[in-house]
Amino acid sequence: MADTSTSRTRISSGSPYETAIGFCRAIRVGDNIFVSGTAPVEPDGSSTPGDAEAQARRCLALIVGAIESLGGTADDVVRTRMFLVDPADADAVGRAHGAIFSAIRPASTMVAGASLLRPEWRVEIEADAIVSDAG
Repeated sequence: MADTSTSRTRISSGSPYETAIGFCRAIRVGDNIFVSGTAPVEPDGSSTPGDAEAQARRCLALIVGAIESLGGTADDVVRTRMFLVDPADADAVGRAHGAIFSAIRPASTMVAGASLLRPEWRVEIEADAIVSDAG
């Protein structure tokens, strides 16, 4: 559901955390799109099963979907931030990230040792994009 009451367009993922904490999945302001920290959550609210790579793929699919909902594409991503519980998962998360962004090569940060909201989550990812008609 988009909110266009100001120059901001918001996208909601339907997460119960959005209302409780007071945030949206992504927001577009002008040509800028900001995607909130995105955890590996399935449509039914359960956590994505599997290892950190599978969970990172889910996070990235949600992120790209949010960006596309706001008129952008993965090619518009200029920055990502990856938060890992275990530094041993860096290669696995990096593979998932590289599968989408190896040619785009956004500025990126990977932080290990984070505690995430749910204990089964191995990774959470956020992204920023700049959409331009100039290409």
